[in-house]
Amino acid sequence: MNEERTYSVLIVSASRSFIELMLSNLPESGYSPVHTSPSISSAKRKTMDKSYDFVIINAPLPDDVGTRFAIDVSANSVVMMIADSELYASINGITTENGVFTLQKPFSKAMITSALNWMASAREIIRRTQKKNLTIEEKMEEIRIVNRAKWLLINNLSMSEPEAHRYIEKQAMDRCVSKGLIAKEVINTYS
Repeated sequence: MNEERTYSVLIVSASRSFIELMLSNLPESGYSPVHTSPSISSAKRKTMDKSYDFVIINAPLPDDVGTRFAIDVSANSVVMMIADSELYASINGITTENGVFTLQKPFSKAMITSALNWMASAREIIRRTQKKNLTIEEKMEEIRIVNRAKWLLINNLSMSEPEAHRYIEKQAMDRCVSKGLIAKEVINTYS
């Protein structure tokens, strides 16, 4: 099932014409909200208050080239830096090795569309990875709770560790609930 995604965007540019060009390539149906910043310092403040799916930087900016900001914000966002050929040559290596997409000016509408599609693909990979990490953390938490419940059964009912484990497992199967729920009930009973 293909689910329609909407991406939040921060455009960092001192050029109003660049912002308007980018806005024309970001239909509201797929990109919302879209915020803008005229400088790196302003963009830093915005990213402290809100996390964006995409950050698009038109480099250089009045207060900085933006390379350090791009690398820093790429920990939580998919970032693309757009720069003229001279600046592109000097930043492409460092940005690429740090997971920042770079695009050289001049560019066409088709190049922007392709770049946005690549950014969307990267964002979806990040979403899947975050979801997997959450699942692993939930499983680890359930293991901790089950282990705590087993030790309570061992101490309070003189069960062996395999008996306590089997008790929790059998209760979960018999009642069609998770081992974590049974473990929480044991903890509530014996704590």
